[in-house]
Amino acid sequence: MPDEITSAAQADGAAPDELTQRVLRIIAETQRKDPSQVTIDSSFEDLGIDSMDGVNIVFALENEFNINVPDEEVKNIRSVRDMVEGVRKLAGQTNPAADSAPAAS
Repeated sequence: MPDEITSAAQADGAAPDELTQRVLRIIAETQRKDPSQVTIDSSFEDLGIDSMDGVNIVFALENEFNINVPDEEVKNIRSVRDMVEGVRKLAGQTNPAADSAPAAS
């Protein structure tokens, strides 16, 4: 199963980091989706995720990463990428791909 998640996450052209893989796995598991359906570029609408599903995903992510997602932040999450970026921010992690990007001059 992790290989399927990695393959699906690579749709954006970059290898996903561990945090991204974990978020993708949790979304796939909580929604009982084939991991190949869940990519970083999937919107919740594309995946058929409604607001109640979103709340269940948030609870699972809070448990997995030992974080607390503020209610006002939950309202702004509309995609898998939003979820990954929110978890990354709350978990205090940086994005290795963004960190290794050359600085604009």
